[in-house]
Amino acid sequence: MADSFGPVLSGREHGSAVPEGSDSDSGGFRKEPIRVLVVDDHALFRRGLEIVLAQEEDIQVVGEAGDGAEAVDKAADLLPDIVLMDVRMPRRGGIEACTSIKEVAPSAKIIMLTISDEEADLYEAIKAGATGYLLKEISTDEVATAIRAVADGQSQISPSMASKLLTEFKSMIQRTDERRLVPAPRLTDRELEVLKLVATGMNNRDIAKELFISENTVKNHVRNILEKLQLHSRMEAVVYAMREKILEIR
Repeated sequence: MADSFGPVLSGREHGSAVPEGSDSDSGGFRKEPIRVLVVDDHALFRRGLEIVLAQEEDIQVVGEAGDGAEAVDKAADLLPDIVLMDVRMPRRGGIEACTSIKEVAPSAKIIMLTISDEEADLYEAIKAGATGYLLKEISTDEVATAIRAVADGQSQISPSMASKLLTEFKSMIQRTDERRLVPAPRLTDRELEVLKLVATGMNNRDIAKELFISENTVKNHVRNILEKLQLHSRMEAVVYAMREKILEIR
């Protein structure tokens, strides 16, 4: 499969072979492979992904599906760790399938891998439960990196889509004049610093370098932020912070 993909913005260590906190042995790979379900209506593309991922010792493609309806059935049967899925497919699209997959395989994390750079698809995918949204312009070696990061609990989004997401958040804030009566949970100055850097798309490694702290410290700050805000992902934390005007995007 040719390098038909381009750069990807990670919610975590960009380009890292093993995400922070992963269960790895001395060889640098997880003891148990990450089980992946590949969903795309183009058989040749599915085959190409399988060939690429077969080269990764810590990733195992356990099944494939040609549309969202089949993806739900396969997810229920195989219980994959990651579902790598296209957005627009016949019979049932990927976004519509997201909700059903989360119902039949709650532990599965979903990465949309698509040619669609439409803001509406991005927002709907996130609302439906997708943890990542990557364009098919990413390079082939970035696919495995994205899978590892999402399996480790982080979000992934292509840079151009991240820019659109932040622009929409800014517009949403500007359109909203109402203030919430209940004050937002108080974050420490350091947590606010970390959250602002997360909002720019920086991963843990880059945040650590920027703030001259360790990656583990960054990870702890992110975990504390999510706990305080009662949220489940970095992406949700950014949305919440902007909505509550904790952050301002200029």
